[in-house]
Amino acid sequence: MYYDNFVLPFTIGLITLLVYLCVRYYKWIRSFPKIDRIKIRRGLFSRKTLVSIKEIFMESLLHHKIFKTNPVLGYMHMTFAFGWFLLIIFGKIESMVYHTSAFNPPYFAIFFRYFHPAKETFPGSETFAFIMDLILSFLLLGILLAVIKRFYSKMFGMKRTTKQRPYDLLVLTVLWLIFPARFIAESFSSGINGGGSFLTHSAGEFFATFLPLRNLSYGAWWTYSSLLGLFFLLLPFSRYMHIPTEIVYIFLKNWGVEQRKQYNGFSEIQTNACSRCGICINTCQLNNSCDIKDTQPVYFLRRLRNHEDFSVQSENCLLCGRCEAACPVGINLNAIRLSTRPDLTRVTKETYAYIKPKAQAETPAKVAYFAGCMSHLTPGIIRSMQEIFDKAKVNYTFIDEEEGVCCGRPQAICGNWKAAKVLMDRNQERIESSGAEILVTSCPICYKTFKEDYTLKIKIMHHTEYIDMLLQEGKLPLHKNDLKTVFHNPCELGRGCGVVDAPNHVLEQVSQRIPTRYDGKNSLCCGGSLANTVIDSQQKTKISTDTVKAYSAYQPDVIVTACPLCKKTLGKTSTSVPVKDIAEIVAAS
Repeated sequence: MYYDNFVLPFTIGLITLLVYLCVRYYKWIRSFPKIDRIKIRRGLFSRKTLVSIKEIFMESLLHHKIFKTNPVLGYMHMTFAFGWFLLIIFGKIESMVYHTSAFNPPYFAIFFRYFHPAKETFPGSETFAFIMDLILSFLLLGILLAVIKRFYSKMFGMKRTTKQRPYDLLVLTVLWLIFPARFIAESFSSGINGGGSFLTHSAGEFFATFLPLRNLSYGAWWTYSSLLGLFFLLLPFSRYMHIPTEIVYIFLKNWGVEQRKQYNGFSEIQTNACSRCGICINTCQLNNSCDIKDTQPVYFLRRLRNHEDFSVQSENCLLCGRCEAACPVGINLNAIRLSTRPDLTRVTKETYAYIKPKAQAETPAKVAYFAGCMSHLTPGIIRSMQEIFDKAKVNYTFIDEEEGVCCGRPQAICGNWKAAKVLMDRNQERIESSGAEILVTSCPICYKTFKEDYTLKIKIMHHTEYIDMLLQEGKLPLHKNDLKTVFHNPCELGRGCGVVDAPNHVLEQVSQRIPTRYDGKNSLCCGGSLANTVIDSQQKTKISTDTVKAYSAYQPDVIVTACPLCKKTLGKTSTSVPVKDIAEIVAAS
């Protein structure tokens, strides 16, 4: 039996960690609604599990999304995750070949170079030694890059790195020291007994020329084991809790577990799955335009996790979704933030009783048009849509032409779900009583709300999608002009609902659309978000001004958007380039 007392720190730390994780995950999952626990049971032995394993390999180990953001940053993250994984896998295979059994103590593969006399040989021993040295080199290079990133983040395409607290710096230092400690321990053993390969053998011979390796080797193995054990004990209370939790999260989300309107156990799992990589800091326009540095998801989730006051951070967010689109873990950042906002009911079911449901016509129109509050404040959009309906000979009914109720989204994003529900129920009655088959809206905010928070059984389309459908069916004759346009895809439309192709198709048929780096889900927020209740009007204007500058740099004739709020907000700050809604461009053509 291979044993030495120095394996105790590693063994105790590992067992403690595994027990803690099992208890914590059990409590979180037990708190899930019954419907989510059913989804877990159904998904466990389904194809979704295989999909999850693939995603874990691509994202948790290879960090594919971070690679797309910056290859050097991706390599650095991959070395820690994939490198450590390879070290464990090949170490276990090596120990099994040497020991001719899979049943050896868990620490045996970790400390194989101590227990295996280096002068002995076994099948493939030199090949294994080379592979293990190669993986160790891979890891040491990653640590070097991590240290450089801490002081020169711009080299990795990041303006700022995450600000670490003393405890986080302690755990980070322990992690950084683990693999150099392994390198030293294996090199010392190699210097005494021979063996090793290109890295540890060469280093061992070098150290042997000026160090008393026989006196130092045993202490080096104690140090390596102690660092591993300490890291395991500190992990659950540090950012590195994301390592096991991200894996659990990937399985759960692919099995169909969803973030609810209330903060719950699944919210806790997502909060702990955040790796604090800092990518969300760079994408946040509050950081870039307003120099607000403490409200990004990395800091908001840290406050949640540490049970600190997060009230300001909860409200100080545009909910534009740029961070969520960039998050390599795929955390539902907006939904988590919304779930932490207090629900203060300000209306009752009688508040809008004066608005009666429309009587259903004898021959209901096929299309119902819902302009939304902001469209009524930008009537040019409504007039353009009416002209489009008329040109295409569409039989439609205007749901909120004379009187209407807000879709409920402004209340919902402020945490007032009960108030929002009153509005939603009122609207649902009016829409269903119209008897229409398709609901078209000009407001992406209304569009997202109708799709996600209502229980409508009719087809819901944003006006960009509906116009694109009319064009494909040949019902809307257009004349392409020489107007150079750039498209600002509203946050709720592109990132929020994934509507990217339809507006691009439409613009390409009526104008000379200029591609930009902000196309699709990379779009910038206009700054007029209703979700942020903390920043003032000057800060919102600064965001809007920077957004206009970014799109104006492509020298378009018109900045085109597809949201009445975006049109109004960008139009106020754009002095040299006009801002129009896509419906207005189409109507003019």
